[in-house]
Formats: sequence, structure tokens, C-alpha cells
Amino acid sequence: MTIILFITILSLLILIHEFGHFIVAKKNGILVEEFGLGLPPRIFGVKIGETFYSLNILPIGGFVKVLGEEEAEKASIPKKLISRTFYSKRPLVKAGVVIAGVACNFLLGWMLISYLFTKGVPVPSTRVVVEKVEKNSPAALAGLKEGDKLIELKSGNSSEKLNSNEKLIKLTDKFAGAEIAITFKRGALDKTLMLTPRKNPPKGEGPLGIVLKPYEIKKYSITQAPFYGLYHSTRITGTVAKELLSTAFKFLTLQKTKTDVAGPVGIAILTREAARSGLDPLLQLIAILSLNLAVINIFPFPALDGGRLVMIVYEGVTKRKINPNIERRLNIAGFAILLSLILVVTISDLIKVATKTAFF
Repeated sequence: MTIILFITILSLLILIHEFGHFIVAKKNGILVEEFGLGLPPRIFGVKIGETFYSLNILPIGGFVKVLGEEEAEKASIPKKLISRTFYSKRPLVKAGVVIAGVACNFLLGWMLISYLFTKGVPVPSTRVVVEKVEKNSPAALAGLKEGDKLIELKSGNSSEKLNSNEKLIKLTDKFAGAEIAITFKRGALDKTLMLTPRKNPPKGEGPLGIVLKPYEIKKYSITQAPFYGLYHSTRITGTVAKELLSTAFKFLTLQKTKTDVAGPVGIAILTREAARSGLDPLLQLIAILSLNLAVINIFPFPALDGGRLVMIVYEGVTKRKINPNIERRLNIAGFAILLSLILVVTISDLIKVATKTAFF
């Protein structure tokens, strides 16, 4: 079940990425020869208009085949279709097609995170709420219960409003051994009780013997959520980009990197754990994976969208086309390096599984 779910999610993310390339290529008059679900060999397909839509045997992602993706194909393309090729388009159009896949992955991440904001997200609690009362503690003996909202603490002539967990902790440490009065809200009623914080509480407990809720769930309206979603999506993207650049720099300069990287096996395990926790954690993972995919694809490395974009920018600035043979060799070399990295990370994942090492 985990494998099926993982493949489904990965395929969805890749298909959305490829759909971005597909729709922008179509809008700019580029002939899209095939849009494939899964990877070849092909099971069956149907031609609608000028595009062949196929279902392929390997259930991982998908692909878009556009006419004349490389100028080296020029000799085999009929003259009447030259204007419909990818390589014949202006650099700005080609850049738009390349960036569209990354944009779709970012858009998906943004939409999912925005949706989660409408469902409610944990934020640091602004109220002091009892989550648990330890047995035989001062709080239990005085009558405090789970769910009580602590409002005010008094000791002698001193009176303090309780507006944070940290403040309560500080005050109970300060007044340990002295009788205090705590006012709290239970339901619609305000109540006050007397108790004495312990000077030497048992290990793992505080002076009162209560556990406070560190977070509360805050829901955002459908008009607020997109803005918060965009902000957090941008932050996540920036963090991933920073870590990726840092790791690449350390790798190139032969420095030891401490960045944890999960490959296919690790992501599959994370998917299983998220699914066990519920739909919202699973959607959160999908959003983060989609944003990660966007960052990785825009990285300026041969065989990735970012590498293609660098070549297009070079072409636009210098007004010179890169030698097709050099471009092809760079992409082949880049693809081989990427496959090698995936293999190394997968082996690392398997070692972690075998040694029961945490992924993060």
C-alpha cells in the first residue's frame, strides 16, 4: 500500500510539472507530439487533434514530447513545421515553456498550504491552558483539571495576569514553597483556588504538576489563507534552495555536508508515516515535496529545467546558439550524474532502514 501511495503521489507531482510545459507550449504554437502518463514502453494511446496521449507501462510520472526540442533534430523535420518547433521560438518563449513546469509545482504547493491554513494550523498558544494534570500534584490536590484556562496568579500583594506559558513557569518557580491563588476559567465560570508550588518536584514535573498546551489551532479565512500560504510557500522554497546551494558548494569544495537527504526509499517511508497521521499531514507532505521538486528542477544543472534555462539565457544575451552536440553531451552527462546521485542516496536510505536510523 505504501509503494502504491508513494508512486501515485510522485506521478501526480511529475504530471503536474509536465502539464505546465504542455499547456505553455500549446499556447505558444509549439507542436506537442505526445503527452504521456507513465514512462514507456507504451500500453496504448489515442490521438486527439495533433497530440498523441499515451498510457505507459512504468507508473512513474509522465512526459511531454515537443517537436524540435533540440536543434539537432532540424534535418528530420519538414520545412512547413519548422515554425512549430521548440528550438525555432524566441528565447523568451522557450524560457516560459521551461519555467512553466516549476511554476506548476510551486502553484500546487501554495494551493495545498493555503487549504491547510483554512483547516487550522498550530500556532504558539496565547492562552495558558492545562493539557494534563499529574496525579498527587499540587494542581491535582487543589482541583485543577484538563482544559482549565489559567487567567491570573496572586501571591500576597502581588498579582500577575497570565498571558503566556513562560510567564506561569517563571512565576511558579519564583513563588515555590509559598501559597498562591490561581484564577482560571472552566467553561463559562471563573474560579479561584489556593495551592503551593513545590520547591523540589519529582523528575519530569514542574512546581504545580501540570502540562500546558504549547500550541493552539488557528483557522484562517479563505481570503486570508492564500496570503499566508504564499508567504510560507516562499519561505519553504527559499529554505530548500539555500540548503541545496549549500550542499552543492560543500560537495564541489570537498567539504563534509551535514544536510540530511532522503531518496525514494526515505520519501516512501515519510509518505507512509504521514498517511498514518491523517489526510492533512499527507497533504502537507505533498505540498513540501512539490515545492522541493520545483527548487530541484530550477537548479542550474544539465538535464534539469534550470540547466536548460541557463542555455536559453546565454542564447538570448549573446544572440548565439549553443552547439547542439555540446548541449546534448552536457545533458547526457548531467543525466548520468543525477542517476548516480539517486543511486547513492537510495543506498544510503537502505542503510538507514537496515540500521533503524532516523531519516531526519
